[in-house]
Amino acid sequence: MWTTGEFARLGQPSPRMLRHDDEGPLLSPAHMDAHTDYRFYAIAQLGRLHRLVALHDLGFTSEQVRPFLDQARPTEQLRGMLKMRKAQIAQNLCI
Repeated sequence: MWTTGEFARLGQPSPRMLRHDDEGPLLSPAHMDAHTDYRFYAIAQLGRLHRLVALHDLGFTSEQVRPFLDQARPTEQLRGMLKMRKAQIAQNLCI
């Protein structure tokens, strides 16, 4: 098990992002100490964390990210979301 800080160093989000997303909950800790409220994450959660960080870095909201974390989605659906995001960015650059 990894503490929030250790897990954040492995996955590259800030510890704050992990704590905030726990409230979402996009990535709940694998274990939470009842006495200290410290959060602990399992190494098996690292793949989910990487998907979360990558999609957030691309500008997707938590609600847009959630379906891709909770279940396997077809590549075409993700490709469609990426095309939509690309169009949004292009439109913002033209304004």
